[in-house]
Formats: sequence, C-alpha cells, structure tokens
Amino acid sequence: MLWPMIAIALGFLGIAVLGVLAVRVFVEVRRLAREVGTASDRIQRAAQDLERAATPLAARAHEVGTD
Repeated sequence: MLWPMIAIALGFLGIAVLGVLAVRVFVEVRRLAREVGTASDRIQRAAQDLERAATPLAARAHEVGTD
C-alpha cells in the first residue's frame, strides 16, 4: 500500500510542477507579446519619420534631375 501512495503523491507533485511552469511560460509569453507590440509601434513611428524626412529630399533630387 505504501508504493501506490508514493506513486500517487509523485504524480500529483509532477502535475503541480508542470502547472507552475505553464503559468510561468504564460506570463513570459504575455510579456514578450507586449515587448513585440511596443517594438512594432516604435518601428512604425521610425518608418513614418523616415518617410517624412525623405519626401523633401526626393522632391529636391527630382528637381535637380530635370535640369
């Protein structure tokens, strides 16, 4: 009777450990998703800034090229 109780206890502990690890993975994935979202927003703002900065330069280059 001792061995089945030990097996049940170890099985329960194993499931508990897997549950804790699953929660930790879930929390880290949410944090990573927030970071990816923030980075995506920054990249989008930088691309818009670059486009705004390049527009006058492209117009000037077009004017120089037509002369």
